[in-house]
Amino acid sequence: MGKVAVLALRVVLAFGLAGSLFVQAVMVPLLATDLDEAPAAVRVPVIAIVLLGIVTCQVTMVCVWRLLTMVRRGTVFSHAAFRYVDVVLGAVGAASLLTFALGVALAPGEAVAPGVVLLIGGAGVMVAGVALLVLVLRTLLAQAVARDSEAKHLQAELNEVI
Repeated sequence: MGKVAVLALRVVLAFGLAGSLFVQAVMVPLLATDLDEAPAAVRVPVIAIVLLGIVTCQVTMVCVWRLLTMVRRGTVFSHAAFRYVDVVLGAVGAASLLTFALGVALAPGEAVAPGVVLLIGGAGVMVAGVALLVLVLRTLLAQAVARDSEAKHLQAELNEVI
């Protein structure tokens, strides 16, 4: 991965983290104000789900930042990378569950159209698909780490022979 690509992704992640902090500090309280007239059975879960959803995004961005650091150092094909990939997998899985929970919280009553709830459910399926994609990429990382370890072992044996 080139230095320009790593730098560009870090800029995107920095803007994403700054934007998510802005949303947490400014937009969520405004959302809570807008939902003042909604029943507490809807208002509290929606605000909690939104806050937790933002946290899942932040956790994912921090882990990707750490993985980029490992890419820059050339240590991404190590067992230490699994810790960050596993956290990303957990955060994306939690985001999927939160999306479904949002649909469940908005489903009762007539305040939200059934089509919107269906769209939220579809978004939850898409986020679950991203979690499955991360799982596949984790498997590829495991194969790459095994190959790298095998290559180092074979290089050591070759060095002994020479």
